[in-house]
Amino acid sequence: MTSILRSLTAFTVLALAFAAQPALAAGSHKVAVHVDQNDKKVMNMALNNIVNLKAYYQARGEEVEIELVAYGPGLHMLREDSSPVKARIAKMDLEIEHLTFSACGNTQAKMSKKSGKPVKLISEARVTPSGVARLIDLQEQGYAYVRP
Repeated sequence: MTSILRSLTAFTVLALAFAAQPALAAGSHKVAVHVDQNDKKVMNMALNNIVNLKAYYQARGEEVEIELVAYGPGLHMLREDSSPVKARIAKMDLEIEHLTFSACGNTQAKMSKKSGKPVKLISEARVTPSGVARLIDLQEQGYAYVRP
C-alpha cells in the first residue's frame, strides 16, 4: 500500500509540475530570426522568410509570433540612415501581426561611439540591451531559431 501511495504522490507531483509549465496554444508557433550581416540579400531573405512563415501558418489556420533580432553589421537593417530595406519593414510592420524588430543596444552604442553621433533606428525597431542575449532568451522561451 505504501508503494502505491508513493507512486500516486510522485505521479501527482509530476502532473502538477507539467501543468504549471507554460504551454503553446494549439496551432501557435514562435520564431526568432537572426540577422548579423550588412548584406541586402541576407536582409531580404530574412524578410522573405518572415512573409513565407506568416503565409504558411495562416493557410493552416495557425498563429505565428516572429521576432527579428539584428546585431553587429546586421544592425544596418534597422538603422534610419543606412537600411536598404526600411520601406519594406515599414510595410510589413503594418501588415503582419505579432512581428517584432529588435535592435542590439550594444551594437547601437558602439556604432554611435565610432561615428561620434547617435545612431538613429527606424521607428519599427525596439532596442534590446544585447542582441545575442535576446536570441538566447527567445530560444529559452521556446522560439525556433532561423538564420537566413
